[in-house]
Amino acid sequence: MNDFEPLQTHGRFGYRPIHDGDGYRWPNGASLAVYLGFNLEHFAFGEGLGAALGPLSPQPDVLNYSWREYGNRVGAWRCIELFDALDMPAGTLINTSLYDHCPELIEACAARGDELIAHGHTNAHRQSDLDEAGERALLAHCRARMAERSGVSPSGWLSPWISESRRTPDLLAETGYRYTLNWCHDDRPVRMDTRGGPLWSIPYPQELNDLPMIMARQMDMRDFADMIVDQFDEMLEQTQRAREPQALVMGIALHPYVVGQPYRLRHLRRALAHIVSARQDIWLTTPGAIAQHVGTVVPRMASVA
Repeated sequence: MNDFEPLQTHGRFGYRPIHDGDGYRWPNGASLAVYLGFNLEHFAFGEGLGAALGPLSPQPDVLNYSWREYGNRVGAWRCIELFDALDMPAGTLINTSLYDHCPELIEACAARGDELIAHGHTNAHRQSDLDEAGERALLAHCRARMAERSGVSPSGWLSPWISESRRTPDLLAETGYRYTLNWCHDDRPVRMDTRGGPLWSIPYPQELNDLPMIMARQMDMRDFADMIVDQFDEMLEQTQRAREPQALVMGIALHPYVVGQPYRLRHLRRALAHIVSARQDIWLTTPGAIAQHVGTVVPRMASVA
């Protein structure tokens, strides 16, 4: 190979500019779908990976472990109260180890009608470290455990730490998943080619995401709330002035150990209230409903980006 041949690619989808029309809209004629990606995660005590509030310490790292656990004990419940008050659905991404740790939290999300999305067994380990057999076993375990405990097999997947192998999309389709949230390359659903059949990529944000913005980039919650409002206003305007019908997706990724802190929750309430004030112009939904809709309106569509 010389230096001027086409670069290596994933082969899952081709290029498509955003200005190409979609030929469809969301239910009730909406042009913008908005969803909450509510991450409920569990971490091993004294080992493994985990988001950090302060400098990492030798294990057991009590400071960072207990900060993350605040999300399951306090922050998540405050967020659920907020979602209820605003009548907002959520796509709840769960580690299956939560069934052993705090099953009542998952039950509360299921009781309010949230979509339960598979997010691995724990975020203390990366999926990409597994071999093919181990990765397939993880995907199958999550579907089986969630079906057993919550009565529904998940249709969607988000890898712990967004870590994939080259075979992950193939294994997802082969084990029964309909969509993935791992890719952040577009503002609309993208149909991916896999050896197990089509798999939808539903946009999941890596910028409109509290963990990288607030923890990694040290953004103040006031600014993150403004970011949510600005993203919403701009995307809604983009769809309304498009020359051809468009169906865009705006996800908001939230972690309760971050936004569930009381002083941050007040600013999240302001941002989400701004969105629901335009409820009549948008589709407040879940990733699974988005995947189901595009799978229905574009059933025989060739692979597109």
